[in-house]
Amino acid sequence: MLKQVERLLQEGRVVGQKELKEYMEVTGYAKAAKWVYEEAHRPRERSTAPLLTVQEVRHVHHVVMSDVWAHAPHPSAYPTESPGNWRQHDIRPFNSGMKPPTHPLVPAEMDTWVANANTVGAGTVPIAEQIAALHAAFERVHPFIDGNGRTGRLVANLLLVRRGYPPAIIYKRQRSQYLKALARADKGDAGPVGEIWARAILDNLMRFVLPAIAGDVKLLPLEALAKKDLSVVALRAAARRGVLRARRHANGDWLSSKKWVDEYRAARWAGLRQPRKAAVPEAK
Repeated sequence: MLKQVERLLQEGRVVGQKELKEYMEVTGYAKAAKWVYEEAHRPRERSTAPLLTVQEVRHVHHVVMSDVWAHAPHPSAYPTESPGNWRQHDIRPFNSGMKPPTHPLVPAEMDTWVANANTVGAGTVPIAEQIAALHAAFERVHPFIDGNGRTGRLVANLLLVRRGYPPAIIYKRQRSQYLKALARADKGDAGPVGEIWARAILDNLMRFVLPAIAGDVKLLPLEALAKKDLSVVALRAAARRGVLRARRHANGDWLSSKKWVDEYRAARWAGLRQPRKAAVPEAK
């Protein structure tokens, strides 16, 4: 599936047996994500410009949903509920028992939500907890007839990148855990969903940001140097055996560099490629 998605995004070609709707969901999300992540590079007048506007929330939803909506619009939607427009239907209670507000209240609820979003980064509460609470509140309002999860996560990442943090990626394999955490947040406990967001932010920081800015020789935690072919566990074992150049921090963590890991990887693969010596039969 990943190869199919990659081909779709790079070449615009649909392959495989998935429905066209699913591919359009991917292209819409990719376009919206590109816009959000580019915000990290755009200069902003921090003293005058708000961190987020209602129009930007609607813009993200418009980009996320436009491709799929053109092919398969929501079957129950009114024309005025198209991408970028608030819902005009009431939503049934969630599995957790929480019921989103009735649709006439959505505009006012979103004005309040955006006002709260503009305070992210202030105070002593860790930003991951603030983002998690905001995202849970967005899901409770459920401002659009469809696409709320994708839009809510992207808007939360927009807040993060504008505050100078890496975006968080919530993977599909985390869906069950994530939904349970959101249900806890609906009951007033945003801790579990905050932990998921904190780990996701840290994971992106370790996997992408630190290696990109550190260069080849700066020492980094092994978590920032791990790849598919060399896990953190494998690197830690190699450091303990002395076959990977590394230094141990006072707190017990191992540190190495991209250069040293590349040297270890090359030596490791060279050793794996060498043919095994044939067994010499014992002399009789």
